[in-house]
Parts: sequence; C-alpha cells; structure tokens
Amino acid sequence: MIKAISTSIMAQKKKPVSRLRKIPTEVSAWWRKRRAWQQIVLVTLAIIVLFFVTLYAASVWYRLKHQNEPLNYGVTFSEPYARSFDLDPQETLQAMIDDLDIRHYRLMSYWSDIEKQQGTYDFSSLDWQFDMVEQSDGTVSLAIGLRQPRWPECHLPSWAKEQDIDELYPELEDVMTAVVNRYKDRPSLKSYQLENEYFLEVFGRCPDHTRERLVKEFDLVKRLDPDTPIIVSLSNNYLGLPLGDPRPDQFGVSVYKRVYDATITKRYFEYPFTSWYYGGRAGLSELFTGKDSMLHELQAEPWAPIPIKKASIEEQNKSMDAKRLAERIDYGEATGFRDIYLWGGEWWYWRKVKFNDPSLWNTVKTKLGEN
Repeated sequence: MIKAISTSIMAQKKKPVSRLRKIPTEVSAWWRKRRAWQQIVLVTLAIIVLFFVTLYAASVWYRLKHQNEPLNYGVTFSEPYARSFDLDPQETLQAMIDDLDIRHYRLMSYWSDIEKQQGTYDFSSLDWQFDMVEQSDGTVSLAIGLRQPRWPECHLPSWAKEQDIDELYPELEDVMTAVVNRYKDRPSLKSYQLENEYFLEVFGRCPDHTRERLVKEFDLVKRLDPDTPIIVSLSNNYLGLPLGDPRPDQFGVSVYKRVYDATITKRYFEYPFTSWYYGGRAGLSELFTGKDSMLHELQAEPWAPIPIKKASIEEQNKSMDAKRLAERIDYGEATGFRDIYLWGGEWWYWRKVKFNDPSLWNTVKTKLGEN
C-alpha cells in the first residue's frame, strides 16, 4: 500500500516536468500553422519590442551612471547671427553672462569671418568673445572646421565658393591650424567641436561629406592639441551607433522637437521621441564605444517656414514660446545628459530688447536658476 502511494506521488511530481518538455513542441507546432505573413508580423513585433526594451534599459543605465555628475547648462553664441537681429553682439553676450549667469559657451570659428581676404587672418571677433567668457571664469567649446552651426552650415569665404573641396583642403587645413594654435592655450578652452553634424547631407550648403576628410581633420587637431577633448556630433535625431572613425572623446547630440516640415506636410511637426530615447542612444553609444555624449544643441528657438526675423510673433510662437521653452529645458534634463547647450540665445534677447517681451529670457533665467 505504501509503495503504491509513493509511486502515485512520484508520478504526480513528474507530470509538470513532462508538461514543460512538451511546450517547445507545442510552440513549434503552433508556429508551423501560422501563415507566412503572420510569421513575418510576429517576428517584426518581437524585434520592435526587444529594441525598445533594450533602448529603455540602456537609458536607465546611462542615467544611473551619470546621475551624480554636475549638470552644466550652456548656450551657442554666433556673432553674425546676433547681428542679423540688429543686436550688438558684445552687449548680447554680456547680457547672457551677467543676467542669465550662463558660464558655458559654444563659439564659432567661421572660416568666412577669419579669412575674408585670402591669406590674411583676422581673429579680432573670436578674441573678444574668448576674453569676455574668460572674464566670467566661463568655458568655451570651440566649433572648428568648414561646417559649423547656423545657416548655411558650411561657412566658406566668398573667394573660395567656386573652388573644389580637394583644391581648398590645404587652405582649410591652414586656417584650422591657425585657429587651434591661437586658442589651444586659452584657460577657458574646454573642447573642440569638429565639423557640426558632418554627415547630415540633406541640410546645409556643403561641398563634401566624406569620412576621409573628417578623419584627416580629427588627426590634424589631435596632433596640434592632444590635450583638449574633441566632440563629433551625430547627424540627426534618428537611431544609429557611431562605430566608424574617427573615435572622438565625446559625442554630440542635437535635439529638435517641433519644426516646420517644408517638404511633405507643409505644417508643423512634433518629433515623437521621448527623453529616454536620447538617453538610450547615449547609453548604447557608451556601451559600444566607451565614450560619453552631450547635448550640444537643444532647440530653444522657433523652426518656422521663413527666417525668424521675418516671421510674426504669432508664427514664432507656433513652434516655440515661453511655455514650450520651459518644457524643452525640462525635457533636456530628463534625457540624462549632464552637458546641455541651448540653441537660441540671440533670439531670446532680440524678443526682449526689440519687442519688450522678456518672457523667453526670464523663462531661461528661472529654469537655469533652479539647477
């Protein structure tokens, strides 16, 4: 009797094990019954789910890894862009330093400004910008190369616009060498940003996007100044791992949320990317390359169907107003990046002094004062 009960108990214990062994067979049979299109849909859904789970996990890892590092807010400043708003550039930059208390700046070394006459360099504009930032104990991330922020992206001197890039490269190399040698010992210099969004071929008027030139420029700057980090920015909002050469010291990421689509819909478009999407990209980039990322261009001005200066206030507010600006700064912080440079300081000041509208300026002042 005891033996029979024991045998029965053992049989019951084996049933779950047997059931588990049957699951792969049953799943295989179920899968074979699916039609080809159903299998394709299921595999696609599985890949999508796995992708987003991986991306979210990478974003959590990235935030946790960098959460105790200081949060640094900066701003991009372009003297020609300030002048395009009929502003005094020195007054504009000084206001950002004194009133907004911003200490980190991305400055430009436009070839078109430095070598207006072939063979003659003029650094007077960039010199006073460095001087002003240093007087406030600030830092500079210096854009170098042919492609730098603000339209038309590639800032060729007028005398060089008809020449082929291969013919121009020795002269570009000369002006880059002069820029690096002039500013590499400046105490405010924190980093170089080499060739802004270099591979973004669909935007800007640029003659060349070959990786070979970018690598040559990277190697040149490293030879001239091996101690200052070099940032290379990714080309757009979409996914991609920066696995090719050159391998910079840090990656730069642009974040634009609301823009006017002039090609297809002819209306304003809001990119659906969440903040953790960008954190996930940064996390994956760091896991694969060992290099950190920074937000070198956070949209904080309108993207309108016409130049901002020609757009009405109502049109400007469709893509950026004080409320959206506050939300955008919160969004930037939520990505997990610890170095965040805002894009649009000249515009905030223009609205303040030319239209008696300090709402944007005060929003930045308040939000940055909270950090």
